[in-house]
Parts: sequence; C-alpha cells; structure tokens
Amino acid sequence: MTLQLMSMQSSFRLNARDLDQNFLESLKTLFQDKEIEIIVYDVDETAHLSQSEANRQRLLQAIKNVENGTNLIEVNLEHLE
Repeated sequence: MTLQLMSMQSSFRLNARDLDQNFLESLKTLFQDKEIEIIVYDVDETAHLSQSEANRQRLLQAIKNVENGTNLIEVNLEHLE
C-alpha cells in the first residue's frame, strides 16, 4: 500500500481594500476543515520585473525616456472606446 500526501496551494493577488467577507468565505469553502497558512506581503512589480537583465534594461531606458521626454507615445483615449 502506498500513501501519497498531496497538498493544495492557491495564490491570490488582490488589493487590500478588496479583502471582504466574500473573500474569507471563498477561502473557507476552498479549504473546508483543513488547517491553512496565510502569508501576506506587498507586491513590488518593479523588483519582480528587474530580475531579468533584459527587463531591467528596458525599465531603466523607459525611466530615462520619461525623464528626458523622448520616445514617448501619446494615446488618444477617445479612440480606445
């Protein structure tokens, strides 16, 4: 007989203002009577994107472009609708 332990893992990304009773009820339904661990941290997208050297260079160039007012693209929001 082989016993295989399986763990369930879910990841949620949301703004803290969106935490409400519905979210808690969803967690309760998803994990029912299981013991769970909740780890909370703020998301730093820039740090995540900077892990790749190519992405880091693109971000640095984009910052320079904004500071210098060069290579900017204007978007007419009325055309997006």
